[in-house]
Amino acid sequence: METVALERLGLIEFKDSWDYQEQLCKSNVEVKLKQRKIRDFKGDTSHHLIFCEHPLVYTLGKSGDESNLLAEQDTLKELGITYHKINRGGDITHHGPGQLVAYPILDLEKFFTDIHKYLRYLEEAVILTLKDYGINAGRYEGYTGVWLEAKDPLKVRKICAMGIRCSRWITMHGLALNVNNDLSFFKNIIPCGIEDKQVTSIEKELGRKVDITEVSNKLLHHLSKLFNFDVKEVK
Repeated sequence: METVALERLGLIEFKDSWDYQEQLCKSNVEVKLKQRKIRDFKGDTSHHLIFCEHPLVYTLGKSGDESNLLAEQDTLKELGITYHKINRGGDITHHGPGQLVAYPILDLEKFFTDIHKYLRYLEEAVILTLKDYGINAGRYEGYTGVWLEAKDPLKVRKICAMGIRCSRWITMHGLALNVNNDLSFFKNIIPCGIEDKQVTSIEKELGRKVDITEVSNKLLHHLSKLFNFDVKEVK
């Protein structure tokens, strides 16, 4: 069984968390390169899971369409929202306080080498977490992420966005689950490049705020069961 180091970073600027992920990912990739080049190299890769929230930000994936950002740069400045073009998959999304963001930095060669399966496991962990709150969630055919009422085109709404990057089977970026965040900021974008689809949150579905740490603990439980890993929390 693998061990994953859990870090709860609280509210952190997106760029700072991105830089930290890059650092962890780079260290693991360097270990893999040395393992292949140096016969007696003793180093090993490590697994990490970051839980955090971000100040208001929009991020655009490497295959995203910038026209899906509907607000002008001056508007973003007035609202205090930053904007980053980043190296994950997917299109544009929004992060803000009250949204649970999870960044797994895993060496998939120690679990399974299947990106499709990896994404389905992330989705399943979120689906099970929402089930703990009595929210019936699932998948929307053809798209990543987690959705509600996906079979009804008039009611389907997204509650969790996903976008990842994988280099030499080391993952980074991850998922963003809407918990108590202000959904109005999604009006400035076409979320994930999908038009005419609504977004929702746990708070909106339940009609009350929920404790985001409690949500993260439930998500952690389901991730650890699905991936079969132990957790070592780093203070």
